[in-house]
Amino acid sequence: MAGKLNNKVAVITGGSAGIGLATAKLFAAEGAKVVITGRNAGNLNKAAKEIGNGAVAIQADSSKLTDLDYLYKSVEEKLGKIDVLVANAAVYVLAPLTEFTEEMFDKQSDINFKGTFFTVQKAVNYLNDGASVILISSIANAKGIPSHASYSATKAAIRSLGRSFSAELLGRKIRVNVLSPGPVNTDVFDQVTSSKEEADAFKENMAQFTPIKRVGEPEEIAAGALFLASDDSKFMIGSELLIDGGVISL
Repeated sequence: MAGKLNNKVAVITGGSAGIGLATAKLFAAEGAKVVITGRNAGNLNKAAKEIGNGAVAIQADSSKLTDLDYLYKSVEEKLGKIDVLVANAAVYVLAPLTEFTEEMFDKQSDINFKGTFFTVQKAVNYLNDGASVILISSIANAKGIPSHASYSATKAAIRSLGRSFSAELLGRKIRVNVLSPGPVNTDVFDQVTSSKEEADAFKENMAQFTPIKRVGEPEEIAAGALFLASDDSKFMIGSELLIDGGVISL
């Protein structure tokens, strides 16, 4: 039986773990020809095997424009034009305002903001007319959260890009939408803490931050990405889909 993305070419940046990997698995199960990117070759190859269905892994850093050029040329050579682009690659760098360094700021801005901007810009000539572009933001784009100033600002910038890109690409019927998750059960909790105990405590604090009193699962966010990628959302453009456990609304 044909899936919702049957024979569509889908590129997912940051696709070797977390939300990106869950999205890649779901897209592949729905018939897409999936390409994932990431900075670590070992993690990418392992993820491609997990995804199966002929998934292609291409090592690329979204903050490096030469890597993006290589990515899209490689995709065109292997699979042709792109039908779905998920700009998911991001880093989660946290620190109090008074302790945040220029190096931390530049790393987060380069990957989250600059990386998302040029991931789409460099893709434009490789997208099919009528393609779906999905930008991964965060509910942090609309919340004031201690130690999140830089991260939240990059995610607010991504929300803004969704509107501007939509206006520019409308003539080609390319739909650009933004997917904003709440806290999600990924390895980011391990990345910003120094022990399993700290990671578990941070995760529990984030769970209590949500009205639903739990963090989301990557597969729940992937389901939202599938909606935005498919014809189910063909009347959505420049919009934001919130999957946040009620953080913004309640």
